[in-house]
Amino acid sequence: MASATTTARLNDVKLEAVGELVSEILADDEKAQTTWSASVVWNGGFRSEAKVRDFDPITSDEPEGLGGDDTAPNPVEQLLGSLGNCLAVGYAANATTAGVEINDLRIELEGDLDLKTFLGLAQENAGYEGIRVKVHLDTDASDEAVRELHEKVTGTSPVGHTLSRPIPVSVELA
Repeated sequence: MASATTTARLNDVKLEAVGELVSEILADDEKAQTTWSASVVWNGGFRSEAKVRDFDPITSDEPEGLGGDDTAPNPVEQLLGSLGNCLAVGYAANATTAGVEINDLRIELEGDLDLKTFLGLAQENAGYEGIRVKVHLDTDASDEAVRELHEKVTGTSPVGHTLSRPIPVSVELA
């Protein structure tokens, strides 16, 4: 009879990999400094594709009402999705390390955007004026554990932090 070694995975999170990364960073602070990248190729009209590592391209387009063909989410929708995905990772990671099982997690995001600057009709903020997020978390954990989890997630989200403070963005012609 063959024996098998199994590792329990709460919330389907690979805790060993996260633990190894934490150990590496504690041993060498420079390992915490990372650079991420993407490249984008225009495909005509308002269609483009972002290439990230070895994954299939992430397509982008605009709705028909904005002159696109509506073949994919537009960049501002993808930004909302990025925030939601980042928060989902945070909930999964932090719930798992706290021993909290997630039965279901849904995150709804919406943002308000004035199109006048994008359309060249004004010179104001072209970005979101505000983003609202509703987290629907189904767990058997106590209300206090859920509140602590929520505070930890919102306090450590890289995308959330990026969106909630001014950061330098440099765009140059090559």
